[in-house]
Amino acid sequence: MQDYDEATAFLGEWGFYQKRIFFLLSIGIIPNGYVGLSIVFLADTPQHHCRFPDSPNVTFEQAASMNQSLLLPFKVENGKLVYSKCSRFTRQEQEGLNHTSRQTEPCVDGWVYSRDRYASTIVSEWNLVCENSWKRPFTMSVFFMGMTSGAFISGHISDRYGRKIVVFGAMLIQTALSFIQVISWSWEVFCILCFFIGFGDISNYVAAFVLGTELLGKAERIAYSTLGVCMFYAVGYIILPLFAYYIRAWRMLLLALTLPEILYIPFWWLIPESPRWLIAQGHVKEAEKIVQGFAEKNGITHVGVIFEIANSRDDTLLNSSDNQKHPYSFLDLVKTSNIRNVTILCFFVWMVTSIGYFVLTLGTPNMYGDPYLNCLISAISEIIAYTIAWWMMHNSPRRLATSSMLLLGGLILLIIQFIPPTLHILATVLVMIGKTSITITFATIYVFSAELYPTVVRNMGIGVCSMASRIGSIVSPYFVFLGVYDRKLPFLLMGTLILLAGSFSLLLPETREQDLPETVYQVHPIKCLCTSTVTSHSGPDVPNATPKQDVQAANNGAFSLPTQMDQTMSVC
Repeated sequence: MQDYDEATAFLGEWGFYQKRIFFLLSIGIIPNGYVGLSIVFLADTPQHHCRFPDSPNVTFEQAASMNQSLLLPFKVENGKLVYSKCSRFTRQEQEGLNHTSRQTEPCVDGWVYSRDRYASTIVSEWNLVCENSWKRPFTMSVFFMGMTSGAFISGHISDRYGRKIVVFGAMLIQTALSFIQVISWSWEVFCILCFFIGFGDISNYVAAFVLGTELLGKAERIAYSTLGVCMFYAVGYIILPLFAYYIRAWRMLLLALTLPEILYIPFWWLIPESPRWLIAQGHVKEAEKIVQGFAEKNGITHVGVIFEIANSRDDTLLNSSDNQKHPYSFLDLVKTSNIRNVTILCFFVWMVTSIGYFVLTLGTPNMYGDPYLNCLISAISEIIAYTIAWWMMHNSPRRLATSSMLLLGGLILLIIQFIPPTLHILATVLVMIGKTSITITFATIYVFSAELYPTVVRNMGIGVCSMASRIGSIVSPYFVFLGVYDRKLPFLLMGTLILLAGSFSLLLPETREQDLPETVYQVHPIKCLCTSTVTSHSGPDVPNATPKQDVQAANNGAFSLPTQMDQTMSVC
């Protein structure tokens, strides 16, 4: 059977079916832009102090007009003298007693919270402050733990049972549990739901990305990976501060963000299964029927037989005996030296990129100025980043685009630590530039990794990479916490790791303008920083390779399939 891209080339570029698939899958990504990041507003900590024993009904705003020095002790915070948020005086000040001789006690009657910015958050509702302040970052980490599990498990399910069922199954989990989360009656319940919502969130994102990559041709694939998936993710990110600005109660904000997801139900009947995956599973007739439907939507008639199956079982598009009988698992991601090296490098690059992205993204609302405006600026910067990423995908090699942005971001993070606090505007500008470069990397490594992995384990490969990303996101809040001890330490660690990831990404094989690998033996070897052009020759007259020969071919950076056209890989 001929190469899939060649077999479907008659569909043309940007026909009706390509445009429909592009926009339907891209629109489905919008909720991913705000589901995870909404915790920035849902779990923000309002200003607060202990509830006064003699005035239990006094609000935070009313207490501001009282002489709080008689009720609250002072403490040094960020070099300033402020009222304590976690303790109060045990008795009223008496004449002859100085400030330091008075006894204090914890906030045994609870806290009062400022309603100047929020009507409520999960912090104010469940008192996640003082000795319970650890629960706030832990809530965020639990969500990312769910994403880590989803990235690991959903990839295997998708490669075994199909892309479409994972896309919509994960969407159902995310939407249904978000509605239940609106009525959460305790922090523990909210946290447990966060885990499974994170599971559904990343499962939907990765499966939709892979489904679009396999449904669309070469011309549309890059646009989908950048202007499609990433740009619509940024649209969801932009929606978040707009909704949060007008809806200040956390339950109503969560409800407002969840309701639009019901509109995705009809998409089940509009988005097909991946023909590539169907062929990999041996369902050639079903795949052909779907492609014929694509042709009909594009106004192409008299298609005839699309996938010509040779008499020999070994002449199928995706190595039939291997695909139909061999149950692929995560072990196949380390089966040969080539795919093992790719997996290790991608794992490290994804994890480090995620650390940099989430530290800068989740910390944006806490910078100087209005948090809603800062979040909006951060979201808009992603639109710019994805536009640049789209241009780079069209005009520069994959590994050069990935490496250059990582090196730029790492360098900026190392520079930021030397900016004095008085130049906060300059620091903000540098943070935005650094975040933009890291965001560009996030866009490029998705398409880069999808092109590195073969069809039979592509979703599992992207799933493992995404799991590495989630591991980075889980530890990212603790990078921020290091700033309590030394303000420069988080930037120093992040900058060093990102520079290292940028250097390692240069070792990955180039994939621009190359056919997608179909089997694990077609994965190209990693490269030195400077290598010559590697050419793979195979034609119809080349005999089928045995598994041992396939391994030998894989280790030499070439592969042989009976109908695979000659291809040349130019390495920058």
